Formats: sequence, structure tokens, C-alpha cells
Amino acid sequence: MSETRTDLVVVGLGYVGLPLLVRAHETGMRTAGFDISAEVVAGLGAGRSHVADVPHSAVADMAAAGFRATTDPAVIAEADAVVVCVPTGLTDGAPDLSAVRAAARSVGENLSLGTLVVLESTSYPGTTEDVVRPILEESSGLVAGEDFHLAYSPERIDPGNEVFGVRNTPKVVAGVTPLCAKHGVAFYGRFIDTLVVSRGTREAEMAKLLENTYRYVSIALVNEVALFCDRTGIDVWDVLHCAGTKPFGYAPFQPGPGVGGHCIPVDPVYLETAGVSAGFDFRTLSAAREVNERMPHHVVDRAERLLQDAGIAVEGARVLLLGASYKPDIADTRETPALPVASGLLKSGAEVVYHDPNVPEFAVGERGLRRVEHVEDGLREADLAILLQDHACYDPVRLVASRCLLLDTRGKLAGENISHL
Repeated sequence: MSETRTDLVVVGLGYVGLPLLVRAHETGMRTAGFDISAEVVAGLGAGRSHVADVPHSAVADMAAAGFRATTDPAVIAEADAVVVCVPTGLTDGAPDLSAVRAAARSVGENLSLGTLVVLESTSYPGTTEDVVRPILEESSGLVAGEDFHLAYSPERIDPGNEVFGVRNTPKVVAGVTPLCAKHGVAFYGRFIDTLVVSRGTREAEMAKLLENTYRYVSIALVNEVALFCDRTGIDVWDVLHCAGTKPFGYAPFQPGPGVGGHCIPVDPVYLETAGVSAGFDFRTLSAAREVNERMPHHVVDRAERLLQDAGIAVEGARVLLLGASYKPDIADTRETPALPVASGLLKSGAEVVYHDPNVPEFAVGERGLRRVEHVEDGLREADLAILLQDHACYDPVRLVASRCLLLDTRGKLAGENISHL
């Protein structure tokens, strides 16, 4: 390994790529990063992190050791290993692999003999071999499995998780050939504790989709149970508590105002798309989507009923949303259920404000919502407060003691004046 080479270049310096770089740096690897965002690159160059789980000090430590972020894809040519961590979202409800294709072209145009290329972005089975491989080979003139090594290793980043990170989360690795898989294992084995070798890239890609689809369908089940319990007067939170005491054959999931984040609402669409391509109908997924997409509308309906039962007109009512992020104690608002809830309330004429210590700005389309700086002030001014996210800063005792109506979508509050999902 030449001293002029870089051990690892990550393409895509977001919530997956940056933690990966930090972990590699901790083991002494020489690192660099490529991103098309000049803002991201400039921030990292100044020692600033834009990812909540990566402190500024970690970026500064990497920079001091020689890490550099750049918008110039030529940095890829210096790499012994290139890991692609670009987003795979939806456009008009359909899978969008434009970022993966663009990244593959940038890698291919700068690919060196013997380099290991790994795709970590989530996608449907066949992406590595049918989408990425042809682009790499065409743009480089090299052959995967002979001139360079190509692997797939699905990311398993869980933002805000203080127990499992890059090092101690088992890593699935697969190669387009057995030799490619061996190179992938050798690379990740340098900085990750446990590796799981998959039979092939399609199996590894499918495993990632199954992980998140399992959660999506399970959440849909408890959401539908919550809807049934609301209609029949059953305490769903007591039901879930009791069921959760079974030590076998049951995995606990919680209902909520909707499904958020980059993975859970998105990955099942990739699986459904793969099914359509194969002439297969994932009927369970269709039913799960119908239930999960219904939940924000249910929250809006419950809010409107609470106001009306209290003799307060929905139009002009002051509604405080507690929590705008998609999960507790993070700043990430991707696919957050707070968005359709706020949108529905605004369409009904309510005055909607929000409180979230982690989210400085939040908008519905072009309309920015007013952020309440102190939750006590917001509760004092509100006709109704809706607990959408159970951030650690929300003291149940103080919330229950407030004068306004309270709708709890997370099962965290108890009291005669509390309404639940």
C-alpha cells in the first residue's frame, strides 16, 4: 500500500458517510471524502459537523490527521477503497437512483486498478450488479471481479442511538464474486467488530429491505390496533404493556402519529417496486401503507374532535405541536409525521405553532411555522397541545399540569385531562 494512497474515500458525506469516516479514522486509516455539496464540504473543511451524531471535535480530529473533504471527484483516484453512501429516496412516489448513478459515474471515471468499491445505499435487489456495475465498467474500461473489486454492504445507521454505532453494529458484506467479498470483509474487518458474509449482493440488498419492511409492517399492525382500540374504548397502551411482558414470540412496537425517517417510509417502496418488476404483489405492504398513511389524518381528526367537544372552534384555534423531528432527541425531520399533521390542521383553519429544541425551522410547503422558544409559554397560549415526539425535555408532570387540552400520540402521559391516540 503506497504512502501516497488513501485508505478510504467516502462518496456522500451525510448521516451514513460521515460516521463511517469517523470510525475509520479512529483506527488510523487515511481518509478523504467527496460530496457534490459545496456547503457540506466547506463546513467539514472548517471543522464543523452537519450530522447530529458526529461532534465538531471528531471532524476537527480527522482534519488534523489529514482528512479532507472535496467537491473534486479526482480524489477517488487516490483510494484503495471507495464507499458510496449517497441517498436513495423517492421522486413522485417512485424509487430514485439518480444519486447512485451519478456517484457510480464519478467513481468509474476515477477508478484505479485493484480498488475496492462498495455500495452502502439502500436499494432494491440487483442494484449493485445491474445498475452500478455496468456504469463503473463502462466509465472506467475496467472489469469488476478482475480489475477492481465490487461489493455491497447495507448501511445500518440509527440516528440518535447511543448503544449501537458503526463499530458494534454487525455489518453484512457481499461481493459480486467470492474474491470481491473477501476484499470487502478484509476492509470492514479493520474497523467493525462483527461481519456477516452474505451469499450474494442481491441477498444483502434484500436483507436490508426486509429489516426496514419488517418494522414498517409491524408498526402498521399496532397502528391499526390503536385505531380499533380508540373506536371501542380500549386502552391501547395498557394492551401493549401487557402484551410486551411475554418473553417469547412477541416483539414490541409502538403506535404513533405516522412513520418518519429516511428508511422506514421509503424502503418498502423499493421492495414493492422490485415485486412489480418480478410480477409479484406484496399485498401485506399495500395494506401496511394504507394504515400508516392514515395515522396523521387520524391525529388531525382526534384534535378537531377534542376542540369541538370543548366548545372551541377549530378555525382560529391555537394548536401547539410538541416535537417536529421523526424520532426522539434528534434534529432529523425527513418524512416526519409532524408535516402532514400540521398541514391538516392548517387546512382546517387552526393556528399551528411548534416546539422542538432540536429543529430551529419547520415549514409546511412555503409556510414557515412559528417556533415557540419555551414550552411553558406555548402551553399557556395554546388551546390544544399535541405530543408528537417524546423528546427527553418534555416533562410529563409539567405537560399534564398545563391548562390546555392535551393529545398524547406516544402513550407517555396519564391523567383525566389527557386524550390519547
